[in-house]
Amino acid sequence: MTSSNAPRWWRRPWIVPLMLVAGAFLAFAVPPYLTFDPAESRLEPPPGNDFYYPLLVAHVLFGTVAMVTACFQVWPAFRAKYRRGHRITGRIYVFAGALPAGLVGLYIGWHTAAGPSVRVANLVGSVLWIAVTVIGLRMARQRRFADHRRWMSRSFALSMSIVLSRVINIVATIVLTPQIDTTFGGSEALMKYSAVSIGAWGGPLLLLVLADFVLERRKAPKKPSGEPVTSPGPRRQGHPAAASR
Repeated sequence: MTSSNAPRWWRRPWIVPLMLVAGAFLAFAVPPYLTFDPAESRLEPPPGNDFYYPLLVAHVLFGTVAMVTACFQVWPAFRAKYRRGHRITGRIYVFAGALPAGLVGLYIGWHTAAGPSVRVANLVGSVLWIAVTVIGLRMARQRRFADHRRWMSRSFALSMSIVLSRVINIVATIVLTPQIDTTFGGSEALMKYSAVSIGAWGGPLLLLVLADFVLERRKAPKKPSGEPVTSPGPRRQGHPAAASR
């Protein structure tokens, strides 16, 4: 029997839409890589690079594990009711999801064909993902659980940034397409690289800002409504000898 103070899913109405969005994205993005056929890849492997596609598949699979387990990590009701399950999914998220996906992402990001801006965005995103995840793990091992939740919230934001990046990419492409003949000098490829770059930078940045905004709001003390504001009374004066110590 659970406590009446335990978090309920309906008190966190964002958890169901979050899982639906993550599930829909994975259902669209992952299946082509389960064939292990480079011809089905959504990213074209660089010519002559035999390592890129196998590592890309590994990155996709590790990233899938990270996204699925992250949804359970940030689900307050699951965390409160199933503490052991929270610890298990947390270890899976770190060691079979975020860390290997981030490490492999360094290689994938370096060999992107979308230009230097996207390359830097991918590398910065991977480094940040690894860093905040390691810090969050360290906080948990030091039993600093409030700090652990804050850093893992940032890790979760970066793990979900791929979804927002794709959405921003689509919006940016729609907005920039009419400017092909003006801003981009008739180069459709340059326009596409610019749209991908906006998504690659915008997704992680917006979610990190949102995560820290939510964290700061939770830290702010809430004043009970209707409680009168009272000024602190005069300090009690101690013994003169005590004041001189």
